[in-house]
Amino acid sequence: MRPLIFALGILGLLTTSLSANPLGLVLPTDNTAIFSNDPSQFYMYTDRNFEGVSSKPWTGGMYGFSRNQKRTSAGLVFTRLHEGVDIRPTKRDNNGNPLDEIRSIGDGTVVYVNDSSTASNYGRYMVVHHDWGNGPFFSLYAHLSSSGAKVGQPVRAGQTIARMGYTGAGINRERAHVHVELNMLLHDRFQNWYDRHFTSKNNHGIYNGFNMTGIDIAGLLKAHRQNLNISIPEYLVNFTEIYYKVQVPAESLTFLRRYPWLGRDLNTVRKPKSWEFSFAATGVPLAIKPSAQSISYPVVTYVKSSSTDHSHLTVGRITGTGSSAKLTPSGSRYMQLISGSF
Repeated sequence: MRPLIFALGILGLLTTSLSANPLGLVLPTDNTAIFSNDPSQFYMYTDRNFEGVSSKPWTGGMYGFSRNQKRTSAGLVFTRLHEGVDIRPTKRDNNGNPLDEIRSIGDGTVVYVNDSSTASNYGRYMVVHHDWGNGPFFSLYAHLSSSGAKVGQPVRAGQTIARMGYTGAGINRERAHVHVELNMLLHDRFQNWYDRHFTSKNNHGIYNGFNMTGIDIAGLLKAHRQNLNISIPEYLVNFTEIYYKVQVPAESLTFLRRYPWLGRDLNTVRKPKSWEFSFAATGVPLAIKPSAQSISYPVVTYVKSSSTDHSHLTVGRITGTGSSAKLTPSGSRYMQLISGSF
Protein backbone atom coordinates (compact mmCIF):
# COMPACT_ATOMS: atom_id res chain seq x y z
CA MET A 1 0.00 0.00 0.00
CA ARG A 2 2.96 2.36 0.33
CA PRO A 3 2.83 3.63 -3.28
CA LEU A 4 -0.86 4.48 -2.84
CA ILE A 5 -0.22 6.24 0.47
CA PHE A 6 2.60 8.16 -1.21
CA ALA A 7 0.26 9.19 -4.04
CA LEU A 8 -2.53 10.23 -1.70
CA GLY A 9 -0.10 12.23 0.38
CA ILE A 10 1.01 14.14 -2.68
CA LEU A 11 -2.60 14.70 -3.68
CA GLY A 12 -3.22 16.31 -0.32
CA LEU A 13 -0.30 18.62 -0.80
CA LEU A 14 -1.39 19.41 -4.33
CA THR A 15 -4.76 20.73 -3.21
CA THR A 16 -3.09 23.54 -1.26
CA SER A 17 0.12 24.16 -3.20
CA LEU A 18 -1.42 26.32 -5.92
CA SER A 19 -2.34 28.93 -3.32
CA ALA A 20 0.81 28.87 -1.20
CA ASN A 21 2.60 31.83 0.34
CA PRO A 22 2.80 35.01 -1.78
CA LEU A 23 6.08 35.28 -3.66
CA GLY A 24 6.75 38.91 -2.74
CA LEU A 25 9.12 39.30 -5.70
CA VAL A 26 11.21 42.41 -6.28
CA LEU A 27 13.65 43.33 -9.02
CA PRO A 28 17.30 42.48 -8.29
CA THR A 29 18.67 45.91 -9.28
CA ASP A 30 17.50 49.51 -9.75
CA ASN A 31 16.85 48.73 -13.42
CA THR A 32 13.06 48.68 -13.88
CA ALA A 33 12.93 48.92 -17.69
CA ILE A 34 11.56 45.38 -17.98
CA PHE A 35 8.20 46.92 -17.12
CA SER A 36 8.58 49.84 -19.55
CA ASN A 37 7.81 50.31 -23.24
CA ASP A 38 11.52 49.96 -23.97
CA PRO A 39 12.84 46.66 -22.51
CA SER A 40 16.08 47.13 -24.46
CA GLN A 41 17.20 49.31 -21.56
CA PHE A 42 16.82 46.37 -19.19
CA TYR A 43 18.75 43.67 -21.03
CA MET A 44 22.49 43.59 -21.70
CA TYR A 45 23.27 42.94 -25.36
CA THR A 46 25.31 40.04 -26.70
CA ASP A 47 27.98 40.18 -29.39
CA ARG A 48 26.76 38.28 -32.44
CA ASN A 49 28.36 37.40 -35.75
CA PHE A 50 25.97 35.56 -38.03
CA GLU A 51 26.82 34.84 -41.65
CA GLY A 52 29.51 37.49 -41.56
CA VAL A 53 27.30 40.23 -40.10
CA SER A 54 28.20 41.58 -36.66
CA SER A 55 25.51 42.93 -34.33
CA LYS A 56 24.79 43.62 -30.67
CA PRO A 57 21.19 42.47 -30.08
CA TRP A 58 19.74 43.29 -26.67
CA THR A 59 17.38 40.36 -27.13
CA GLY A 60 20.34 38.05 -26.49
CA GLY A 61 20.02 38.99 -22.83
CA MET A 62 16.47 37.64 -22.58
CA TYR A 63 15.41 34.31 -21.10
CA GLY A 64 14.84 31.47 -23.54
CA PHE A 65 16.20 30.49 -26.93
CA SER A 66 17.79 33.83 -27.68
CA ARG A 67 21.26 32.94 -28.98
CA ASN A 68 23.17 30.99 -31.65
CA GLN A 69 21.14 31.54 -34.80
CA LYS A 70 20.94 28.71 -37.28
CA ARG A 71 19.47 28.72 -40.77
CA THR A 72 17.25 25.71 -41.41
CA SER A 73 14.79 24.62 -44.07
CA ALA A 74 12.05 26.04 -41.85
CA GLY A 75 13.81 29.40 -41.47
CA LEU A 76 16.02 30.94 -38.80
CA VAL A 77 15.97 29.40 -35.34
CA PHE A 78 17.82 30.24 -32.14
CA THR A 79 19.35 27.08 -30.73
CA ARG A 80 21.06 28.16 -27.51
CA LEU A 81 19.07 28.40 -24.31
CA HIS A 82 19.70 31.32 -21.97
CA GLU A 83 18.29 30.20 -18.61
CA GLY A 84 18.17 33.61 -17.01
CA VAL A 85 18.16 37.33 -17.78
CA ASP A 86 21.19 39.59 -18.23
CA ILE A 87 20.44 42.95 -16.59
CA ARG A 88 22.48 45.96 -17.68
CA PRO A 89 23.82 48.45 -15.11
CA THR A 90 22.05 51.71 -14.38
CA LYS A 91 25.18 53.52 -13.28
CA ARG A 92 28.95 53.30 -13.74
CA ASP A 93 31.99 55.08 -12.34
CA ASN A 94 34.36 57.21 -14.41
CA ASN A 95 36.25 54.10 -15.53
CA GLY A 96 33.12 52.35 -16.73
CA ASN A 97 32.85 49.92 -13.84
CA PRO A 98 29.26 49.09 -12.81
CA LEU A 99 28.08 50.43 -9.46
CA ASP A 100 24.74 48.66 -9.17
CA GLU A 101 23.86 46.79 -5.99
CA ILE A 102 22.39 43.30 -6.40
CA ARG A 103 19.41 42.44 -4.22
CA SER A 104 17.60 39.23 -3.37
CA ILE A 105 14.42 38.85 -5.42
CA GLY A 106 12.58 37.39 -2.43
CA ASP A 107 12.85 36.29 1.18
CA GLY A 108 15.21 33.38 1.58
CA THR A 109 18.51 32.01 2.82
CA VAL A 110 21.90 32.14 1.15
CA VAL A 111 22.95 28.55 0.46
CA TYR A 112 25.99 28.96 -1.77
CA VAL A 113 28.63 31.57 -2.55
CA ASN A 114 31.33 31.04 -5.16
CA ASP A 115 33.95 33.74 -4.59
CA SER A 116 36.30 32.48 -7.31
CA SER A 117 36.10 34.46 -10.54
CA THR A 118 37.56 31.59 -12.58
CA ALA A 119 35.97 28.44 -11.12
CA SER A 120 32.81 28.77 -13.21
CA ASN A 121 31.46 30.36 -16.38
CA TYR A 122 29.22 32.25 -13.94
CA GLY A 123 32.30 33.88 -12.41
CA ARG A 124 31.54 34.90 -8.85
CA TYR A 125 27.99 33.81 -8.11
CA MET A 126 25.56 33.36 -5.28
CA VAL A 127 22.52 31.12 -4.73
CA VAL A 128 19.58 31.95 -2.46
CA HIS A 129 17.01 29.34 -1.40
CA HIS A 130 13.35 30.42 -1.35
CA ASP A 131 10.48 28.51 0.24
CA TRP A 132 7.08 29.74 -0.90
CA GLY A 133 5.30 26.52 0.00
CA ASN A 134 5.70 24.85 -3.39
CA GLY A 135 9.03 23.14 -2.89
CA PRO A 136 12.48 24.73 -2.98
CA PHE A 137 13.37 27.35 -5.57
CA PHE A 138 16.79 28.90 -5.97
CA SER A 139 17.65 32.32 -7.33
CA LEU A 140 21.14 32.64 -8.77
CA TYR A 141 23.11 35.86 -9.28
CA ALA A 142 26.21 35.66 -11.49
CA HIS A 143 29.19 37.68 -12.81
CA LEU A 144 29.44 39.47 -9.48
CA SER A 145 32.21 41.87 -8.55
CA SER A 146 31.84 40.93 -4.90
CA SER A 147 29.45 39.14 -2.59
CA GLY A 148 27.95 40.75 0.48
CA ALA A 149 26.25 37.82 2.17
CA LYS A 150 27.41 34.53 3.66
CA VAL A 151 26.14 30.96 3.44
CA GLY A 152 23.41 30.40 6.03
CA GLN A 153 22.47 34.06 6.20
CA PRO A 154 18.73 34.84 6.01
CA VAL A 155 17.91 37.62 3.55
CA ARG A 156 14.81 39.66 2.87
CA ALA A 157 13.35 40.62 -0.48
CA GLY A 158 15.24 43.68 -1.69
CA GLN A 159 18.18 43.18 0.65
CA THR A 160 21.59 43.92 -0.91
CA ILE A 161 23.59 40.71 -1.26
CA ALA A 162 26.28 41.57 -3.84
CA ARG A 163 27.63 44.09 -6.33
CA MET A 164 27.47 43.90 -10.10
CA GLY A 165 30.64 43.00 -11.99
CA TYR A 166 31.94 41.28 -15.07
CA THR A 167 33.55 38.06 -13.81
CA GLY A 168 33.13 34.82 -15.73
CA ALA A 169 33.67 33.53 -19.25
CA GLY A 170 33.21 35.95 -22.14
CA ILE A 171 32.32 39.00 -20.03
CA ASN A 172 34.19 42.31 -20.24
CA ARG A 173 33.70 45.67 -18.59
CA GLU A 174 31.63 47.05 -21.47
CA ARG A 175 29.21 44.14 -21.15
CA ALA A 176 29.12 44.18 -17.34
CA HIS A 177 25.79 42.87 -16.08
CA VAL A 178 24.18 40.56 -13.56
CA HIS A 179 22.83 37.25 -14.81
CA VAL A 180 19.82 36.20 -12.72
CA GLU A 181 18.05 32.83 -12.75
CA LEU A 182 15.22 31.23 -10.79
CA ASN A 183 15.74 27.47 -10.66
CA MET A 184 14.31 24.15 -9.65
CA LEU A 185 16.83 21.69 -8.19
CA LEU A 186 17.09 18.40 -10.09
CA HIS A 187 18.62 15.98 -7.57
CA ASP A 188 20.25 16.07 -4.15
CA ARG A 189 22.59 13.20 -5.13
CA PHE A 190 23.94 15.22 -8.02
CA GLN A 191 27.56 14.30 -7.27
CA ASN A 192 26.85 10.61 -7.95
CA TRP A 193 25.42 11.50 -11.37
CA TYR A 194 28.26 13.90 -12.09
CA ASP A 195 30.92 11.30 -11.36
CA ARG A 196 29.33 8.95 -13.88
CA HIS A 197 29.59 11.42 -16.74
CA PHE A 198 32.49 13.79 -16.06
CA THR A 199 36.13 13.45 -15.08
CA SER A 200 36.56 17.11 -14.11
CA LYS A 201 36.10 18.26 -10.53
CA ASN A 202 32.71 19.57 -9.44
CA ASN A 203 33.54 22.74 -7.50
CA HIS A 204 29.99 23.72 -6.64
CA GLY A 205 28.26 20.77 -5.02
CA ILE A 206 24.53 20.51 -5.74
CA TYR A 207 24.49 24.17 -6.83
CA ASN A 208 26.31 23.35 -10.05
CA GLY A 209 24.46 24.76 -13.07
CA PHE A 210 23.96 21.23 -14.45
CA ASN A 211 21.77 20.45 -11.44
CA MET A 212 19.40 23.39 -11.86
CA THR A 213 16.77 24.12 -14.49
CA GLY A 214 15.76 27.74 -14.92
CA ILE A 215 12.16 28.86 -15.31
CA ASP A 216 11.25 32.05 -17.21
CA ILE A 217 12.04 34.58 -14.51
CA ALA A 218 11.22 37.55 -16.76
CA GLY A 219 7.77 36.17 -17.52
CA LEU A 220 7.21 35.41 -13.85
CA LEU A 221 8.19 38.93 -12.79
CA LYS A 222 5.72 40.40 -15.27
CA ALA A 223 2.94 38.01 -14.23
CA HIS A 224 3.64 38.79 -10.58
CA ARG A 225 3.37 42.51 -11.29
CA GLN A 226 -0.14 41.90 -12.65
CA ASN A 227 -1.14 39.46 -9.90
CA LEU A 228 0.70 39.63 -6.59
CA ASN A 229 -0.91 36.37 -5.46
CA ILE A 230 0.27 34.26 -8.39
CA SER A 231 2.23 31.13 -7.48
CA ILE A 232 4.95 29.48 -9.53
CA PRO A 233 2.78 26.40 -10.27
CA GLU A 234 0.01 28.69 -11.50
CA TYR A 235 2.45 30.60 -13.66
CA LEU A 236 3.94 27.48 -15.22
CA VAL A 237 0.54 25.90 -15.88
CA ASN A 238 -0.95 29.03 -17.45
CA PHE A 239 1.99 30.46 -19.35
CA THR A 240 4.19 27.54 -20.43
CA GLU A 241 3.56 25.13 -23.29
CA ILE A 242 4.31 21.41 -23.15
CA TYR A 243 6.76 20.61 -25.94
CA TYR A 244 7.58 16.96 -25.26
CA LYS A 245 6.91 14.08 -22.88
CA VAL A 246 9.24 11.33 -21.71
CA GLN A 247 8.37 8.14 -19.85
CA VAL A 248 11.04 6.97 -17.43
CA PRO A 249 11.48 3.69 -15.53
CA ALA A 250 11.15 4.36 -11.80
CA GLU A 251 8.90 3.24 -8.94
CA SER A 252 9.18 6.47 -6.97
CA LEU A 253 10.62 9.92 -7.61
CA THR A 254 12.54 12.18 -5.27
CA PHE A 255 11.81 15.01 -7.66
CA LEU A 256 8.05 14.55 -7.28
CA ARG A 257 8.36 14.54 -3.50
CA ARG A 258 10.25 17.82 -3.76
CA TYR A 259 7.68 19.39 -6.12
CA PRO A 260 4.42 17.53 -5.42
CA TRP A 261 2.28 20.02 -7.36
CA LEU A 262 3.68 18.50 -10.55
CA GLY A 263 1.72 15.29 -9.90
CA ARG A 264 -1.18 14.41 -12.20
CA ASP A 265 -3.66 11.49 -11.93
CA LEU A 266 -1.75 10.10 -8.96
CA ASN A 267 -4.69 8.05 -7.68
CA THR A 268 -5.10 6.11 -10.94
CA VAL A 269 -2.11 3.79 -10.48
CA ARG A 270 -1.58 1.89 -7.22
CA LYS A 271 1.98 0.75 -7.90
CA PRO A 272 3.69 2.91 -10.53
CA LYS A 273 6.36 1.18 -12.58
CA SER A 274 7.24 4.27 -14.59
CA TRP A 275 6.46 7.98 -14.81
CA GLU A 276 5.70 10.29 -17.69
CA PHE A 277 7.29 13.73 -17.47
CA SER A 278 5.90 16.65 -19.48
CA PHE A 279 8.52 19.25 -20.37
CA ALA A 280 8.70 22.73 -21.79
CA ALA A 281 11.11 23.07 -24.71
CA THR A 282 13.61 24.47 -22.20
CA GLY A 283 13.54 21.26 -20.15
CA VAL A 284 11.50 22.71 -17.29
CA PRO A 285 9.18 19.94 -15.99
CA LEU A 286 5.50 20.88 -16.11
CA ALA A 287 3.75 17.67 -15.00
CA ILE A 288 4.48 14.11 -13.85
CA LYS A 289 2.04 11.26 -14.34
CA PRO A 290 2.32 7.66 -13.01
CA SER A 291 2.09 4.58 -15.21
CA ALA A 292 1.71 0.87 -14.51
CA GLN A 293 3.81 0.07 -17.59
CA SER A 294 7.26 -1.40 -17.01
CA ILE A 295 9.94 -0.04 -19.32
CA SER A 296 13.69 -0.57 -19.45
CA TYR A 297 14.83 2.85 -20.59
CA PRO A 298 13.39 6.37 -21.08
CA VAL A 299 11.31 6.90 -24.21
CA VAL A 300 9.75 9.99 -25.81
CA THR A 301 5.96 9.55 -25.81
CA TYR A 302 4.93 12.90 -27.33
CA VAL A 303 6.49 15.85 -29.08
CA LYS A 304 4.99 18.98 -30.59
CA SER A 305 5.23 18.65 -34.37
CA SER A 306 7.94 20.73 -36.02
CA SER A 307 9.55 20.82 -39.45
CA THR A 308 12.79 21.82 -37.74
CA ASP A 309 14.92 19.19 -36.03
CA HIS A 310 13.76 19.05 -32.42
CA SER A 311 17.38 19.16 -31.25
CA HIS A 312 17.49 22.85 -32.23
CA LEU A 313 14.49 23.61 -30.06
CA THR A 314 15.16 21.52 -26.94
CA VAL A 315 18.78 22.24 -25.99
CA GLY A 316 19.74 19.13 -27.93
CA ARG A 317 17.86 16.76 -25.62
CA ILE A 318 15.64 15.17 -28.23
CA THR A 319 16.07 14.79 -31.97
CA GLY A 320 13.81 14.07 -34.93
CA THR A 321 11.27 15.99 -37.00
CA GLY A 322 7.53 16.23 -37.28
CA SER A 323 5.76 14.28 -34.55
CA SER A 324 8.62 11.76 -34.20
CA ALA A 325 11.44 12.15 -31.70
CA LYS A 326 13.89 10.24 -29.56
CA LEU A 327 16.24 11.15 -26.75
CA THR A 328 19.80 12.15 -27.54
CA PRO A 329 22.67 11.08 -25.24
CA SER A 330 22.37 14.50 -23.59
CA GLY A 331 18.65 13.99 -23.13
CA SER A 332 19.19 10.54 -21.64
CA ARG A 333 21.64 11.98 -19.11
CA TYR A 334 19.12 14.68 -18.22
CA MET A 335 16.40 12.11 -17.66
CA GLN A 336 18.73 10.03 -15.48
CA LEU A 337 19.39 13.05 -13.30
CA ILE A 338 15.83 14.29 -12.90
CA SER A 339 14.39 10.80 -12.33
CA GLY A 340 17.21 9.58 -10.10
CA SER A 341 17.86 6.50 -12.27
CA PHE A 342 21.62 6.45 -11.83
